[in-house]
Amino acid sequence: MLFGAGDDADDVVQEAFVKAFRALGRFRPDAPFRPWLLSIVVNETRNLRRSARRRAVLALRVAVLPETATGPDDPGTVAAAGERRTALLAAVRALPERDRAAVTCRYLLELSEAETAVALGWPVGTVKSRLSRALRRLQAELGTLDERTEVHRG
Repeated sequence: MLFGAGDDADDVVQEAFVKAFRALGRFRPDAPFRPWLLSIVVNETRNLRRSARRRAVLALRVAVLPETATGPDDPGTVAAAGERRTALLAAVRALPERDRAAVTCRYLLELSEAETAVALGWPVGTVKSRLSRALRRLQAELGTLDERTEVHRG
């Protein structure tokens, strides 16, 4: 259980080594190497835990969205909306990390494309292309879900 990384400890260490390698030019040769590397590991663990908390909060926000904006609380409508929301969350979670980050910022946090670019440190064009790619994947996945649901209902 590396500094609280739990099951993700291997990923944290791998990312820390990659970051350390990239930062070798900034390492002071007169400083001890081990504490420097461990500080990177600790920071990566904090980043992982922070992002996990953010994802949990976002999932909770989506889970408590109103089922329908208008109309009666028809049990069939409510159940279908719940299934759809669950499928959407699963599809978003299955996206590659960068596409998921773009979708989360743009649509779940309701940031503009420019704000998303600033938040993620990407050019606006990168945000647009990642969103486009992610939305195509989500549409394909959710379209497949609709087809399967129709077969079961029909």
